[in-house]
Amino acid sequence: MDDVQRCWWGGGERPDPRMQAYHDTEWGVPVDDDVELFERLSLECFQAGLSWSTILNKRDAFRLGFRGFDPRVVARFDEADRTRLMADAGIVRNGQKVDATIGNARAFLETSREYEAFAAYLRSMVPPPPARLPRTAVAADIPASSPTSDALSKDLKRRGFRFVGTTIVYAFMQSVGLVDDHLPGCFRYRG
Repeated sequence: MDDVQRCWWGGGERPDPRMQAYHDTEWGVPVDDDVELFERLSLECFQAGLSWSTILNKRDAFRLGFRGFDPRVVARFDEADRTRLMADAGIVRNGQKVDATIGNARAFLETSREYEAFAAYLRSMVPPPPARLPRTAVAADIPASSPTSDALSKDLKRRGFRFVGTTIVYAFMQSVGLVDDHLPGCFRYRG
């Protein structure tokens, strides 16, 4: 698929193979699986202040360190797990983000129990179908947040989640197909 047009960040003259694969197969694709939703939310939290390529290149190590991002497993992490993660050079070793991920797993499970699935909670907060960019859109038109990400961020914080500001939440929404910000001309654009 080297001859197809992609969004500016998923291609270019010397594309990063992981970024290109992520763009082509994951970004903007609707996700209903709670483990995958927790992974994506956690990775977006770790991305705060860093580039997405940094996180994507460490994704395999993150998956190992956080035991596949199963929120039922992560919610039971203790001080030994925190120490193990903080010693893992393969991930971003930020104590606040590690602690937030463990706490977020607990909040994620509570929210999932209340709604029978985290995906159901998201559907209650984000109106379908996914918003799409107009045919005249350019990269500068992609917002960093929206009224919906503002509301979702506020509600997640109320539920005890951390590192879920509106920009992080909007990036999460893009990632899991709650908005569709593929640009016109991109082979994934559905205008």
